[in-house]
Amino acid sequence: MADPATTESEPGTPSSSGDLTGIEHVDFIGIGGCGMSGLARMLHSMGITCSGSDINPSSTISSLVEEGLSIRTVQDGSGLPSTTDLVVASAAIPPDHPELVAAEERGLKVRSYAEVLGMVQADRTSICIAGTHGKSTTGAMLCHVLMECGLDPGFIIGANCGQIGPSRPGAARIPGAGPLAGEPGLVVCEACEFDRSFHHHRPTMALINNLEEDHLDIYGSIEAIIEAFREFAQLLPPAEEGGSLLIAHDGAHRHQITPPLHCRVATFGYHPEADYQVVWDPGVQRVGILRDGLWVVQWTNRMPGAHNALNAAAAVILAHQLGAEWEDAAEAMGTFEGLERRMQHLGDIDLPGGGQATLYDDYGHHPTEIEHTLNALRTTEDPGRLICVFQPHQHSRTRFLLDSFAESFSSADEVIVPHIYFVRDSQSEKQRVSAVDLVDRLHERGVAASHIDAFDDIISHQEGTLQDDDLLVIMGAGPVWTIGRDLLDRFTP
Repeated sequence: MADPATTESEPGTPSSSGDLTGIEHVDFIGIGGCGMSGLARMLHSMGITCSGSDINPSSTISSLVEEGLSIRTVQDGSGLPSTTDLVVASAAIPPDHPELVAAEERGLKVRSYAEVLGMVQADRTSICIAGTHGKSTTGAMLCHVLMECGLDPGFIIGANCGQIGPSRPGAARIPGAGPLAGEPGLVVCEACEFDRSFHHHRPTMALINNLEEDHLDIYGSIEAIIEAFREFAQLLPPAEEGGSLLIAHDGAHRHQITPPLHCRVATFGYHPEADYQVVWDPGVQRVGILRDGLWVVQWTNRMPGAHNALNAAAAVILAHQLGAEWEDAAEAMGTFEGLERRMQHLGDIDLPGGGQATLYDDYGHHPTEIEHTLNALRTTEDPGRLICVFQPHQHSRTRFLLDSFAESFSSADEVIVPHIYFVRDSQSEKQRVSAVDLVDRLHERGVAASHIDAFDDIISHQEGTLQDDDLLVIMGAGPVWTIGRDLLDRFTP
């Protein structure tokens, strides 16, 4: 196996500028999302007054209010607190948003979520989870393991996980007697490549789990995506300052990313030449790690699938690098139950005519994610029929990856496609592709598929057609998740 590499070029510097010195009051536009609410909690714990606005009521907003944050439900610019000296805008906020316009008219500093997150990371031991897929899952896995091993991490994760709770600041210094004990406290964050936002991060350690074509409306080509990941990796400090990258041996274009790096580099994956070789037994969901050909540790995964075996292995390896004992990390990983909207079992439906159908919910909105999830459900659940309701997310993504989407449903017996979720694209882009185009491509490949536009009509269709031993999975990053919850309500007496 190859030894972890070090290289000779100088590390990069984050594109974000400034720090939080002198900042006393931060206001968040769109505070209700996982990332924005987590960042607000982090700053609030540091003694900074935090407020925000969001037009969508949620349990997250209620929790923030209970924690002492002032939240506005009207976003007309009039409620921006007079003491505000920094405004943070989520990626969903357009330039002409009234709150943003009001902030700019007052001459306030306006920064993106990623920029301010980078400021927080600067004073911590920062672990950035990057990759096209699996950031939330792997990040939550790592946080769970670190918490169970007593390393008290702070974190901001982009999905809800009951076992780790909401985002938290964590310890100011790394506890315990491990190699990093006493260093600045851990903070685990997802490093999203959309719009190159991860270039604002300030990582100490990083994971690149995989790398594929996505966000082509931003990048245009896989080559540009690889370059963006290479620039992200170059933000890691040199090895002598603790900089470290864990990268997938296969599927992450490591040969194009790692040569310029000055940090430590280690690879992981199923390939026997990986620095950390992962072994997975799908029959019993047993995962193991070998180092230099020798068994290091094994555990049983609760989240099924080859992709989740790799996610879990990455989390265990990172935890060990951060000071956890192998056996403790593996034991903790074996207790991880999953997180919301990641192959989440919603429940079993008692059908009026007798029998039961099983209902799952999943966030997958990229062809590879869909294929992995459907394969895992087919293998582990072995249903009579595997039915998927999939809402494409973004017209440009659907158009760019249309053939790949059509190939990804080979494990499904039936696919139902509502309207494409319209987000971030122009009206002209919206006219270039439709849900019917995907249905037609599925028909060409022999997959039973139909377009049912309205969610209520999909629910009615399922009420009349679900059979005993069916497995229905609701997939997509948009509001399609409501179908699963509404179906449960319909079938609950």
